[in-house]
Amino acid sequence: MAKNKYTIRYTATFIKQFDNILKYFIYKLQNKITAENFYNEVIKEIEKRSESPEGFEKYKSSRKRKNTYYRINVKNYTIFYVVTNNTMEIRRILYSRRNFDNLT
Repeated sequence: MAKNKYTIRYTATFIKQFDNILKYFIYKLQNKITAENFYNEVIKEIEKRSESPEGFEKYKSSRKRKNTYYRINVKNYTIFYVVTNNTMEIRRILYSRRNFDNLT
C-alpha cells in the first residue's frame, strides 16, 4: 500500500537561502561535487519527511508562531517547515550553529 505524501511547497526564502548555500560550495569552496551531494541529500530528506511530516518532534521556539514549526537536520544545516492542510511548506534552511530564536 502506497504512503500518502503531502504536497511539498518551497517558499521564496528557502529557495534563496538554499541557492546561496549551494553557490558558497561551488564558488567560495570551489567544490561542485559537495554542492551536488548536499542538494541531493536535502531533497531526499525533504521528500522522505513528506510521507509523515507531523510525526516528528515539534520545534520549540521562544516566539509565538501561527503555525507549528518542525525541522530536518542535514549535515550542518537545519531546514524548517510547517504543515498546513495537506501541504508541507519548506520555509528556511539555516546554518545549524545560528541562534534561531533571534531570527524573524
